[in-house]
Amino acid sequence: MKKKDLLSLRDLSTEEIRELLSEAFAIKAHPGNYAESLKGKALALIFEKPSLRTRVTFEVGIHQMGGFSLYLSPAEINLGKRESARDVAKNLERMVQGIMVRTFAHDVVVQMAEQAGIPIINGLTDFSHPCQGLADYMTILEIKEDFHGLKLAYVGDGNNVAHSLIFGAARLGIHIAVATPADYEPSPAVVQHARDVAGETGCKVDITRDAAAAVDGADVVYTDVWTSMGQESELTRRKEIFLPYQVNEELFARARPDAIFMHCLPAHRGDEVTDGIIDSARSVVFQQAENRLHIQKAILLALMG
Repeated sequence: MKKKDLLSLRDLSTEEIRELLSEAFAIKAHPGNYAESLKGKALALIFEKPSLRTRVTFEVGIHQMGGFSLYLSPAEINLGKRESARDVAKNLERMVQGIMVRTFAHDVVVQMAEQAGIPIINGLTDFSHPCQGLADYMTILEIKEDFHGLKLAYVGDGNNVAHSLIFGAARLGIHIAVATPADYEPSPAVVQHARDVAGETGCKVDITRDAAAAVDGADVVYTDVWTSMGQESELTRRKEIFLPYQVNEELFARARPDAIFMHCLPAHRGDEVTDGIIDSARSVVFQQAENRLHIQKAILLALMG
């Protein structure tokens, strides 16, 4: 990778994404070959939002590559309140070799990247979830073996995960159809950028309110929670609005016979997806979760190695 940070998949070229995927597959196949790749290097983990997969995969990942991590909770950092993002970055760059940030405002990781002389990795913001998106495309490639001709349907909230999938699909030449209720569409700027890129890679970026149309003939059906962290006050209203976008047996039947189901987890079973779909043989949600470990090792190696 030519860049020192990973803030969004928008910032990566097709070649850089493919290189990360290739490295992740090599790491997954032969983890012992990378046991000392980051020997003695320290990764600071800043969590303003709670996490299972992000924390475990980053901590285990850098440890398995010979480095170590330091977990920094909201009480210890409290970005922008106890201490500015700039000051946190300026302090940590003198003590560690990389920083992973999982927070709310995307501007926080942008500010830290501008100030720090060490790599900043976006572990999740309200705008973007690049590590998840890369793990998702690793999983798709692992199962489908090729991106060419694939259709990915995303059904639900046009959120940070949707943004990362849209950026990645455009770069990799995958037709993506995103179905959301009115007023919950992905960012127009994200869609426009992806369509500009898709014009070069030969795919389509469709935005619709029709979940059935999005899923028709899809090779991959993806959904996420209807209410993300920080939106708890909207729970009741969102459940009513998003009910037609539930991935259930009837909707999933519109996809191709060999379609797979994906979800970034945690899942709210009975809301955005039924037990029958997420627990089916065509669900690959835990394979996705595992691949967070391997793709993040590749990211750490590219940025800190």
